[in-house]
Amino acid sequence: MTVLIDPPTWPAHDTVWSHLVSDASYDELHAFAERAGIPRRAFDHDHYDVPRSRYDDLVAAGATAVTGRELVLRLIASGLRVPQRDKRGKGRRAH
Repeated sequence: MTVLIDPPTWPAHDTVWSHLVSDASYDELHAFAERAGIPRRAFDHDHYDVPRSRYDDLVAAGATAVTGRELVLRLIASGLRVPQRDKRGKGRRAH
């Protein structure tokens, strides 16, 4: 069981963002996020969006730094990936 984080490369709202995911369960992901002080509103279907300013703190807290490609591949392999088509027009989901 691992919480993964990709490099902050996604621009929005005057910063760049990383994705935080679990390759095991949403429960693991939500627990990690709560311990790290990430608000639940940052959860977007199958990942948390986290600003660049939190990246080093999250790695220090135990998130494993991986490439964006590896993050997606491991999320898909875990069965937790929500396909893009399921995300459109449905807002944020709170598992």
